[in-house]
Amino acid sequence: MTSTDVTPEAEDSGPGGYAAARLRLLTEGARSGPPRRGALAELTDDWLAGLFGAGTGGQAGVSLVAVGGYGRGELSPRSDLDLLLLHDGRDDKAVAALADRLWYPVWDLGLDLDHSVRTPQQARKTAGEDLKVQLGLLDARHLAGDPGLTASLRTAVLADWRNQAPKRLPELRDLCAERAERQGELQFLLEPDLKEARGGLRDATALRAVAASWLADAPREGLADARRRLLDVRDALHLATGRATDRLALQEQDQVAAELGLLDADALLRQVYEAARVISYAGDVTWREVGRVLRSRSVRPRLRAMMNGGKPVAERSPLAEGVVEQDGEVVLARTARPERDPVLPLRAAAAAAQAGLPLSLHAVRRLAATARPLPAPWPAEAREQLVTLLGSGRPTVQVWEALEAEGLVTRLLPDWERVRCRPQRNAVHLWTVDRHLIETAVRAAGFTRRVHRPDLLLVAALLHDIGKGWPGDHSVAGETIARDVATRIGFDRADAAVLATLVRHHLLLVETATRRDLDDPATVRAVAEAVGTEHTLELLHALTEADALATGPAAWSSWRGSLVADLVKRVAGVLAGEPQAEPAAAAPTAEQERLAVEAFRTGGPVLALRAQTEPPAAGSATPDAATADGPEPLGVELLIAVPDQAGVLPAVAGVLALHRLTVRTAELRSLPLPDGVDGSVLLLDWRVAAQYGSLPQAARLPPTWSGPWTAPWTSPDGSPNGTPPTPGAGAWSRRRPASPSRRPRPGWPR
Repeated sequence: MTSTDVTPEAEDSGPGGYAAARLRLLTEGARSGPPRRGALAELTDDWLAGLFGAGTGGQAGVSLVAVGGYGRGELSPRSDLDLLLLHDGRDDKAVAALADRLWYPVWDLGLDLDHSVRTPQQARKTAGEDLKVQLGLLDARHLAGDPGLTASLRTAVLADWRNQAPKRLPELRDLCAERAERQGELQFLLEPDLKEARGGLRDATALRAVAASWLADAPREGLADARRRLLDVRDALHLATGRATDRLALQEQDQVAAELGLLDADALLRQVYEAARVISYAGDVTWREVGRVLRSRSVRPRLRAMMNGGKPVAERSPLAEGVVEQDGEVVLARTARPERDPVLPLRAAAAAAQAGLPLSLHAVRRLAATARPLPAPWPAEAREQLVTLLGSGRPTVQVWEALEAEGLVTRLLPDWERVRCRPQRNAVHLWTVDRHLIETAVRAAGFTRRVHRPDLLLVAALLHDIGKGWPGDHSVAGETIARDVATRIGFDRADAAVLATLVRHHLLLVETATRRDLDDPATVRAVAEAVGTEHTLELLHALTEADALATGPAAWSSWRGSLVADLVKRVAGVLAGEPQAEPAAAAPTAEQERLAVEAFRTGGPVLALRAQTEPPAAGSATPDAATADGPEPLGVELLIAVPDQAGVLPAVAGVLALHRLTVRTAELRSLPLPDGVDGSVLLLDWRVAAQYGSLPQAARLPPTWSGPWTAPWTSPDGSPNGTPPTPGAGAWSRRRPASPSRRPRPGWPR
């Protein structure tokens, strides 16, 4: 497609003709994706070449070069233009005048421009000092002027890059790692940066640079398609917002999805995540290969061999049947026959995870291409190898990613496809559904010594959210899927029933502990009936904690853990046949009595705020983070004493809501007044936390009570509004039994 196909004013090299043609191209619905990007780059090439020709007047020794994304021909609707005006250094004044004739028309159109004016020697020197400049020059493309000047620069830059690769590639790897640490992983972010996040367009460009070094190469399967998909999304984002942005914000996702013809924003994110996963995995494999090649070039292995009497260093170490370790990777043994050994993929994966080593790309691809499917039900060895893989802790993640990249996971577990790369639109969740399941298994691996059946715990961790790929309650859908999967992988009927129960009720303990009254015997009995046995309760307790820890730091705390542990203890007692004791009312504390006396005297509310803290949750991902500035904040305990009358509870709740305070627990009790005084004092013990920001000062709460409390005391003669008597000794000695009511309310992410 040439620019003459786009506009009849192709001969007009002025800004007006180019702007009109550009607008038509971007609003033309018939073309999108690579054809539109290519046409936009070609249209821009012709326009800039016209400007260059009009400004040079036949001047020799100068050329206009596109670099970076423009050099690759990847012009999105709002992309900037990366241009280099290359000259031989003989007439700096004429070159400066030419630069003005080129840059100002670009700026006049409101286009972003990244420009430089250099000689070939200056360009090479700058590239040697600035890695980003060198990466841009690797994609240099001639636009106008002296083609020999451009070609000589390209040749020199490529030669420099290849000669300096052993030094520059580690720098590039560190640059990518720093950016990933700063921007996060594209495949898990709800508002990802398509360019800067790990697995984004920057990483794809870095892989091109590695390939250009001739030192190593990236896996090519699917990489070009993943890059194209991210570029298509960026095009749609630019058109939807009218801005040069790479961040896919929540409020723009539906419009971008519609621009791409996708069903909804979830379908959009899933495509983005799939592309990012391909690029991330290719990056892992590539940088591992770069490290291997650089190590092989080192003289140290040869020196070690000489010091050992010239004996060769052992190349392979056996790990399992048909599986060996070689040069820091797990590969297949020379005698391995995947076509005859259907368990080999799981055996190799388990051995790699146990050794803490990556599976080599060649091994995974050979397994995917030649291994026979497992029979149904699986043989016992296959199930044991799966459990070993899941129980290996953190190394499980990279091994699982390698299996998934080549389609082995969905071949082993077909139901996995529905949760693969599925986004979770909840700020509490850090991961996609499939990665959350693996993270839960990683967490559960640390709890295997707490349970009698570690295999059931690990498989339940892998399957507990498998129903999120289906409509309706994911726990209900997951119960059916878990039972089917358990049977298929070789568990007997009883174990399959336990796994189904664990998946069905994986939210039961935490939801009950944080939302229900644990002093109510009916609550405890209901949980006991759902769980059924003490062993299932033990497994469910470990699964609950692993699930919460894998969700994110906001999903678990020592406070939640203590509530769940309390519930588990009570339910275990019921399952063991122990009688349930009725909750005994605790006697009022001295502070509570003091507040009650003050409320009795004043006839209005009296309150006290007491800060509460707790240590970080056991097993949390980053215990140091929670203790860097002190213990984890729990909130405050708010004690309120107020004369008992209609509307007290709604008024207090309204004040707390006004100050954006989240109620975690609430206990209410009533204390009678001394003899001869009609009425009582309410004691309200609230555990609250700030929903946003910091907690309000205690002095700010009383003025916001909704309306004044009156003192509805009656004097001994029966007249209303009498002066409340001063309580003397023994005034509180005869009390009605306190009536506690515990109402915890915090929510739980599903």
